[in-house]
Amino acid sequence: MDISVVIPLYNEAESLPELSAWIERVMRDNGFSYEILFINDGSRDNSLDVIKELQRNNPCIHAVSFSRNYGKSPALDTGFARAKGDVVITMDADLQDSPDEIPELYRMITVDGYDLVSGWKKKRYDPLSKTIPTKLFNATARKVSGIKNLHDFNCGLKAYRRDVVKHIEVYGDMHRYIPYLAKNAGYSRIGEKVVHHQARKYGSSKFGLDRFVNGYLDLISLWFQTKFGIKPMHFFGLLGSLMFAIGFIAVVTVLILKLVAMCSDTFSFWLTKSVYFYLSMTFMILGVQFFCTGFIGELITRNSVERRNYLISEEF
Repeated sequence: MDISVVIPLYNEAESLPELSAWIERVMRDNGFSYEILFINDGSRDNSLDVIKELQRNNPCIHAVSFSRNYGKSPALDTGFARAKGDVVITMDADLQDSPDEIPELYRMITVDGYDLVSGWKKKRYDPLSKTIPTKLFNATARKVSGIKNLHDFNCGLKAYRRDVVKHIEVYGDMHRYIPYLAKNAGYSRIGEKVVHHQARKYGSSKFGLDRFVNGYLDLISLWFQTKFGIKPMHFFGLLGSLMFAIGFIAVVTVLILKLVAMCSDTFSFWLTKSVYFYLSMTFMILGVQFFCTGFIGELITRNSVERRNYLISEEF
C-alpha cells in the first residue's frame, strides 16, 4: 500500500464528507493505493455515524473510536500503530489542511529520501492572538530541539516514512514535537514544505490558549527526557552534590565560628542566630532529597510504564 492517511478528529461531522471526497479524488487522480484512518477521539456529535456512512461507499476507509476524549496525541499514536502504508500522512479533519499537498509530500519521502516532511503554513488565516504566540513557540522549539529548518512544528499536515511512526511513541500532548521525537529516535532527515492553509469552514477550534503554556511545559519535559531520561542521577545527583557541598561548607563555617567564640573572651557566637546555621540545614537536606530523587528516577527508568491503554469502543 502506498499511503495511509491518519486523521484524528473531535466533533467534525460537517467536514468529514467533503474531506473524504477530496482525499479520494487526489488518490484516484494519482493512482495511489491507500487507506484513510479516522480516529474518532470521543466525539459528541454524529461524527462516527458519518464515518460509517462514508465507509459503505469506500472500503478504503477505516475508523477507531475512543470511548472518551483522550486528545490528539493518543489519537495519532493509535493511528500510527494501525497504519499499513509505505508513507503515512497526517492531517486535521477541519479542512484547513489541503489533500492536494499529498502527492508532493509522498514524492519528498519516496524520491528525495526524507524520513519526515513537515508542513509550513507560511500564510495563515488565524487571528494575531494565535499567530504571534505560535511564532514564539516555534522559535523556542527550534532552539531546544536543534532542528533549525522547521518553521511550524505544530502543523497537522506531515508525511512520514512508515518506519518512523512505528518507532516513536506519541503520548500526552507530544504531537507538537513529533519531529523532535523522530530526531531522538535516529531519523534525522527532516524536511519542510510550504503548504496551503485554509480558513476553517465548519465549527470552531478545539484548542484554547492554554495549549501555548502546556506546549512549553511539554517541551521542557521532552528536553529533560532526551538529556536525562535514562540517566536521571546525572541531573539530580549533580544538583544534590552542589547542595550538599554548600551545606557542608556552611557547617564548617559554623563550627569554626563556634570554636573561635569558645576560645575568646570578647567574641560570642550563637548558632541559632547565624545565617550559616540555617544554610547548612537547608542545603544539606535539599542535597539528600535530590540524591533520593535521582535514585528513585533510576529505579523508575528500569520499569516500563503502560502509556497506551486507551479504551476503544468501536473499530472497523
